[in-house]
Amino acid sequence: MVLAGFLMLAAGWTGLVKVAEASKTGGTLNISLDADPPKLDPAFSSALVDRMVFQSIFDKLVDLDANGKIVPMLAEKWEISSDQKTYIFKLRQGVKFHDGTDFNAEAVKFNFERNMDKASTRRNELKNVSQVTVIDPYTVKVELEKPFAPFLSVLTDRAGMMASPEAVQKYGQDFMNHPVGTGPFVFKSRIKGSSITLERNPDYWQKGLPKLDKVVFKIINDLNVALMNLKSGEVDITNVFPHKEIDAAKNDPKIRVINKPGLGYQGMYLNTSRPPFDKKELRQAVDLLINREAIVKVVLNGAGSPAHSPFSPAHFTYGASDKYAKPDLKKAKELLKAAGKPDGFSFTLLIGTTPVNQQTGQMIQNMLRPAGINVTLERLEFGTLLDRSQKGNFEASQIGWSGRPDPDQNIYDFFVTGGPQNDAAFSNTEVDKLLRDAREESDEAKRKEMYDQVLAILHEEAPYVYFYHSHNIFGISKAVKGFTYVPDGVIRTVNLSK
Repeated sequence: MVLAGFLMLAAGWTGLVKVAEASKTGGTLNISLDADPPKLDPAFSSALVDRMVFQSIFDKLVDLDANGKIVPMLAEKWEISSDQKTYIFKLRQGVKFHDGTDFNAEAVKFNFERNMDKASTRRNELKNVSQVTVIDPYTVKVELEKPFAPFLSVLTDRAGMMASPEAVQKYGQDFMNHPVGTGPFVFKSRIKGSSITLERNPDYWQKGLPKLDKVVFKIINDLNVALMNLKSGEVDITNVFPHKEIDAAKNDPKIRVINKPGLGYQGMYLNTSRPPFDKKELRQAVDLLINREAIVKVVLNGAGSPAHSPFSPAHFTYGASDKYAKPDLKKAKELLKAAGKPDGFSFTLLIGTTPVNQQTGQMIQNMLRPAGINVTLERLEFGTLLDRSQKGNFEASQIGWSGRPDPDQNIYDFFVTGGPQNDAAFSNTEVDKLLRDAREESDEAKRKEMYDQVLAILHEEAPYVYFYHSHNIFGISKAVKGFTYVPDGVIRTVNLSK
């Protein structure tokens, strides 16, 4: 109902807890991560593996449930003005940060302003926020410059995570090594490249939770080694599962596989700011030569779907814009000739260190070679790969996106001029306008029309080559209880036990 120009939403907690499932309390749960989280600070993070750890340390204002719907978390309820520009959040009372300080409206204001700072990776996500006002100790008003359809969706992730203001001020830039939130587990220690240890938060606001005493994230880059550890009981959950082992795992008495469509995609940036990919025809030729079905079949064992857009079937924007042309060597050679490279050219492709990265890179080499395009693969640790890409120090870089619930979060920062994820250095005034208009429009049909227009331009300009839509695939010991799959592909540990 509408009250005084505001729409009242989300009264009460309807989160992910499965109270009916009987299980033991206490003990340690070991989770393997396929890469070492680069930055344990939501304000500066840009990696999926960071988010795996964040879910245990930091609560958010709002969260996603098992159906991908937005539900209350630290904000018990909220109101939205009729012009869609003002949000009033009613906060949960009695919540403490791990350092014993109070979670309240001042803390929310502090986190918004920190994330809006020009140094923060979250700045574009909150760019439309014009003012944050503390109404009372547990009520916050957030005013937007203009309507912003994805706003609540943005707050289900890092921009909505609440860090302790006192800890941020105490540690400064070193907060990423001393993260303090209100979540179910408290950061205790880290061994770079090896493990991250969290311990139970005894003062967690959800009574009776968490159930575990400790969660340990173990860094295991090799997925097959992680699987061996899962089978032996050394780890209880793997955040990624070897695609070729999915079928065999169906008959394993000790483990099960969660294989669900996600919101993300995989592909590669082509750096439009430097040769050779400052020439559009060369980008088009590479895009045209990629055999997406082959990558999904060979590398993923079918656990994914070929893609030509950032929108998975789970997004309302999914549709014809995801269609792609079959590989066409003749047309690719015509494009090379038009670019003044009739005999082909060479470039270096940055890839990660996982077997999937390696195999995908090798397939790209083989797909481009018949056109005279020679690809050198440079393997990098994931944090270094991100750093090189964000600084524009590359020709091509294979980096995907784990996906977000609102389509805007899968496209805006990646292609708007100067966007924080626009590693391709792409700039197009029409795309900029369409992306801005789409995030101000609440009508989904109209938004889809705008995104279709954007994709038509991106297909022509090819600053990013989409390979496939990802599935989220976890390996889980059958001894683990309380697991709930959420479409964002991030493991929630609050209700897990074993």
